[in-house]
Amino acid sequence: MAFTLTDEFKQRAEKICARYPRRDAALIPLLLELQREAGYVAEEAMDALSGYLGLPYSRVKAVVTFYTMFNRVPAGKYHLQVCRNISCHMAGAPGLLAALRARLGIEEGETTKDGLFTLSAVECLGACGDAPVLQVNEDYFGRVTAEKLDVLLEDLKHGKYPSTR
Repeated sequence: MAFTLTDEFKQRAEKICARYPRRDAALIPLLLELQREAGYVAEEAMDALSGYLGLPYSRVKAVVTFYTMFNRVPAGKYHLQVCRNISCHMAGAPGLLAALRARLGIEEGETTKDGLFTLSAVECLGACGDAPVLQVNEDYFGRVTAEKLDVLLEDLKHGKYPSTR
């Protein structure tokens, strides 16, 4: 059975497209909408969206594979993304990433068995002044220390989200 965009999605999509001078300019917001709906952007969803917008599938896939904000496989309830760019690296991101791997028992790109956490390292979150930065779903946490990390993980495990930054 082929993937089809829901009527609800199409209604939201029309409102989003109306904000732009051309429908194809809404590609990224619509991909984010698909991801909000399913938790990731499946190949079939990319294909359906390309048809909906009248774009080549290759253009949609190029956007999804270029930007780290798009999940191509289902992610955990909390997607933890550690910035590894130079500012965050110098401010302690490698230690932060190592601590997360140890505390969660997973490697980059993996999800905990309970489906709660997915761990990723990303190139840049654009918040260099608050390095090291951790993004949890769509929220940023800056100047993350080992102590802040422990509090954040405990809060997330107990459903307290977003936690105090």
